[in-house]
Amino acid sequence: MIAVPAELAEYKQWVLWKRVDVNGRTAKLPISAWSGKAAACDKPETWASFRHVCYALRKHKAEGIGFVFTADDPFCGIDLDHCRDHTDILTPQAAEIVSSLSSYTELSPSRTGLHILVKAKIVGSGRRTQGIEVYSAGRYFTITGKRVDGTPEKIETRQRELDAMISAHFPPDAAAIPSTPTRPRIEFRSDAELIRRALRAKSGTRFSKLWNGDASDYEGDHSRADAALCRMLSYWTGADPSHIDRLFRMSGLMREKWNRRTGEETYGARTVRLSLRP
Repeated sequence: MIAVPAELAEYKQWVLWKRVDVNGRTAKLPISAWSGKAAACDKPETWASFRHVCYALRKHKAEGIGFVFTADDPFCGIDLDHCRDHTDILTPQAAEIVSSLSSYTELSPSRTGLHILVKAKIVGSGRRTQGIEVYSAGRYFTITGKRVDGTPEKIETRQRELDAMISAHFPPDAAAIPSTPTRPRIEFRSDAELIRRALRAKSGTRFSKLWNGDASDYEGDHSRADAALCRMLSYWTGADPSHIDRLFRMSGLMREKWNRRTGEETYGARTVRLSLRP
């Protein structure tokens, strides 16, 4: 049985996962331990207990297990990507974040990244910037149980520390982006449902390529691709600027330029603002 924090194992919010190819990109697809078919972060009936996913791991030939974050549990996950080399040395940024949060930290499946679990909440369901992702609802994290030496065995309460980390690494754009939607929004239970609907729409193929970071339809021009994805997200969010910004940060197009400031607003804020035009 995989070694995980005892308090995490108490929740029946576990899934399996397998690697799949999505438009040339490898993705970790959540799998239900009950059926062996695709699970979803907004469908609790596809989740299972920790004991059950460990039992079903071999049965369904899955590659690992994962935990689904919801608004009803106290946990938040921080994903640090490509921050560790073969000698176990962390990048300075990752080392600072691990030290400041000082909570349960484990290796990612690739062993080149880290997952940190804390007890805290964030505004919205998630944040994403270059090399750092933070989620407290609507997403799942792969769980390996390979705790990093020197980090706590328990998941610690770290709201103040997480707020400080987000403030340092996610520049606020709230002042530059209007907060009121300009069109009636389509109601969704979660961001996962919104993305799933967008992928199934008539424009789903184009949306899928953009969502996964493929700018080939725009001759590799990422600025045009950014604008196109924001226009699509504008439709699905009812032209809610803050929601567009949050979803874009989760997409494969997200890069450091999004937070780069020119004049009074960032590149991302300007791109979102222009996507709201009729």
